Amino acid sequence: MKTVLIIEDNFEIRENTAEMLELEGYAVLEAANGKLGLELAKEKHPDIILCDVMMPEIDGYEVLTQLKKDANISGIPFIFLSANTEKKDIQTGLNLGACGYLNKPFTLQELLKELKRGLGK
Repeated sequence: MKTVLIIEDNFEIRENTAEMLELEGYAVLEAANGKLGLELAKEKHPDIILCDVMMPEIDGYEVLTQLKKDANISGIPFIFLSANTEKKDIQTGLNLGACGYLNKPFTLQELLKELKRGLGK
């Protein structure tokens, strides 16, 4: 069973995404902000991370930057979740090393497609 870490400050989005993934057979870890998400990534080593871009404390870009600095977790596939669909923002995320960028709101099919691609399936 693959483990997905969801880092999302919006409770409803985080919970709905977690529920969808659990119903699809994924184990899910949840973090309400970037700081907690980094701590969970270091502690639990999930198979893939879904992370919002705009969050309090540490934004998604900084989460990915910090993740890439830690050799123990730098290889975890990382997908941004964002309502911002501007090309420059998407490119910034991809340039930092994200393997995908999912626009909110997204469907279950879009989410599963990005996860499978990120996990190399």
